[in-house]
Amino acid sequence: MKNKVYIIWIWWIWISAIARYYLSQSYTVYWSDKNNSELIKQLKNEWAYITIWESPEKIDSDFELVIYTEAVPIEQTEIQKAKSLWINLLTYPQAIAHIANNKKLITIAWTHWKSTTTSLTSLVLKNSNIDFTSIVWTILKEFDNKNFFYRRNNLEDEYFVLEACEYKRSFLNYKPTVWVILNIELDHLDYYKDLKDYTSAYKDYLENIVSWWYAILNWDDKNCNELIWLRKDITYIEVFEDCFSHNGQLIPFPVIDMKVPWNHILFDAKIAYIIWHMVWISESKIIDSIEWYSGVWRRMERLWKTVHNNLLMSDYGHHPTEISLTLKAIKDTNIDKKILTIFQPHQYSRTFELLNDFKDCFKNTDELIISNIYESRDTKEDKEKINTELLIKEINHTKIINWKWLDNTLKLIQDFDNKNTWAIIILMWAWDIDNLRYKIKTTF
Repeated sequence: MKNKVYIIWIWWIWISAIARYYLSQSYTVYWSDKNNSELIKQLKNEWAYITIWESPEKIDSDFELVIYTEAVPIEQTEIQKAKSLWINLLTYPQAIAHIANNKKLITIAWTHWKSTTTSLTSLVLKNSNIDFTSIVWTILKEFDNKNFFYRRNNLEDEYFVLEACEYKRSFLNYKPTVWVILNIELDHLDYYKDLKDYTSAYKDYLENIVSWWYAILNWDDKNCNELIWLRKDITYIEVFEDCFSHNGQLIPFPVIDMKVPWNHILFDAKIAYIIWHMVWISESKIIDSIEWYSGVWRRMERLWKTVHNNLLMSDYGHHPTEISLTLKAIKDTNIDKKILTIFQPHQYSRTFELLNDFKDCFKNTDELIISNIYESRDTKEDKEKINTELLIKEINHTKIINWKWLDNTLKLIQDFDNKNTWAIIILMWAWDIDNLRYKIKTTF
């Protein structure tokens, strides 16, 4: 067996997790990426070999696999080199399916807040004696500041907990035994035509559940409701605010006293409770695990205080629904504090198609800075339809600034910090804006 893999565009959070999986299996892992980053620096310390930019000359016939994200164009030089050598080429979801489909696979797959639920679900297992693997699209301090955890005391890990993505219907590669869907709201408009098309992907995914296992669905989400009872050979668990249904019974949730005060995270914790309640992990162990949850990287993450005691936070919210609920949750628990939000739109296509939804989603921030739109998978036509100036004109807010570029933003944040105390500064983003955290830390 060759035991060598090559991974393209490693720093994407989900791709780095699969690199860590192969490292845990004693593979030699090589990778390449377009840019350097803090995540890549950490991965270097884990005994993987990295090249910044493309290095097709490093790929030879000794490699067992070449894995790539679907965002990499098929004409990319490393992919072409692997094809010329007849090396097995797998996209990220194909590679995960190869690993996980023979496990008791739990997939967390919906539009918003997948990472939080995947993290909570994984932490319950970590605090038990059950063997498992977890891949999550964020970083947990309980996973030694990684996005991957693996424990195997017996011959094989028993469970595999996976945050699964709907983009390009990639989750259709998976065969889950427990399938969790809490919200379905139109996104990824560079691929899906409309809500009907988007929802159809979830209906197709429903067919992948292993017979006689579980589908967990949010009763209060109208698009989730369309999926209930479409199959007769699986068990549906319907989730309500205070209880859930199981085999014709309504089971109330126990009291859960979360350290983080936000209701949408409490709801995610209830999902973790349902999953492990059905697997017969003791209730006290489940509750202890989720009550000690203190948050994860990029999800309402509390970073540090500036010299003027202003709290710096980071959040991955980039869809209007995520932005609105996140800012409301922060404002509701910090009524007397002024909030500055720095938002980086992700994709021209998403920004244009959801323009009407962006209008009122920032109402719970006192001041707002909007950056350049981050280009990802966008066409020339997408970029001609929308820009930062047009977005700002559509947003209903009295204190909004076009920051233009990252360097200018640092000065704007400094100005805000100098004029305020006990305020909150939020980096809200889906790409490189979060790199400002390191400059803010060293500058202040």
